[in-house]
Amino acid sequence: MKIHRFPLWRGASHRSLASGVCAIALASATFSSSQTPDVNAVTVKVQTFTPQLAAYGQVEPLQLVPLSAAETGVVEGLRVVPGAHVRAGQPLATLGGPTMQTLLMQTQAEVRSARSALNAAQQSLAIEREQLPSHLTTRQAIQQAESAAAQAQTVYDSAQSKLSSVLQLMTLAAPVSGIVIATNSANGQLVSAGQPVVTLQPAAGLWLRANYYGSDLNSIHPGMTGTFMPSDGGAPIRVRICSISGNLAAGGGESVFLCSVRNSSAWINGEAGEVTIDLPKRNFAIVPTRALVLSQGKWWVLVHNRKGDHAQQVEPGVAQGWNTFIKSGLAPGTQVIVNNAYLLFHSNIAEQFQIPD
Repeated sequence: MKIHRFPLWRGASHRSLASGVCAIALASATFSSSQTPDVNAVTVKVQTFTPQLAAYGQVEPLQLVPLSAAETGVVEGLRVVPGAHVRAGQPLATLGGPTMQTLLMQTQAEVRSARSALNAAQQSLAIEREQLPSHLTTRQAIQQAESAAAQAQTVYDSAQSKLSSVLQLMTLAAPVSGIVIATNSANGQLVSAGQPVVTLQPAAGLWLRANYYGSDLNSIHPGMTGTFMPSDGGAPIRVRICSISGNLAAGGGESVFLCSVRNSSAWINGEAGEVTIDLPKRNFAIVPTRALVLSQGKWWVLVHNRKGDHAQQVEPGVAQGWNTFIKSGLAPGTQVIVNNAYLLFHSNIAEQFQIPD
């Protein structure tokens, strides 16, 4: 093996070489001293914070009311269109056709017949009462006439009620005030019993539906309040949880239904935006965000005490300004290093990661 020898600089003595080495060492020491970080620690304090859960929400009808045909007939006089506002009891269409006309004529004939029988029974009763002073009749005959008149009145009332029912069947009136969502039939169309003709959305029948995911679902319950921020830039609306579906969706989320706290007319059907629910207030430790260090998928802080500095794993929460709330891992009064926390945390990185031989 050939060994290469490197001569000393020409004109350099052992003393000058030693002086150069000392100068280099001094310069190195001076450089290391200038790179020593200014370690500052802050005391961990506790602050009250209201956690929030955010999700996408959309306004939808609380329920839809279909106006269906009670009997088979032909739709007539339908003039409403989707979007029209109607009031309770307002006629929207009628049912005609041979079937309904036959039913109407039958009930009208029954009413006429019952009316004639009632008139005859009442006249017979009047005659019997006029003959009683002359002893041309008996009290028993009068009682029989009264019974016949009462029975005829019952038959007539029943026929009248049946006629009113038929007229109601022929008239399709709005059961509640609301907005026409869809017209399921057209004029001249033959519909069967139970077939929808018009679909209504009741007034003040809108609510907000949002799906929430995660481990905080157990903390959601009816009565909690929050805010709905429409995506179109509208004013925020205060909301309250009305009910929870209780059934998890395929993605593990749960549907939460919210109502407007003040006025449900503040939103419209189909409107969407972000919904935030206010969870119960809690006390969290708060530290400057620059004190947090991310390493190997976990968050750490450098805790300073009498024994020195050591890493402490924490679970950060929501950031607020330049600070971050800590869910767990820190106790109040703990000293946490803020300045150059990342550099100090990785100061021994050479010992952890060495180049293999």
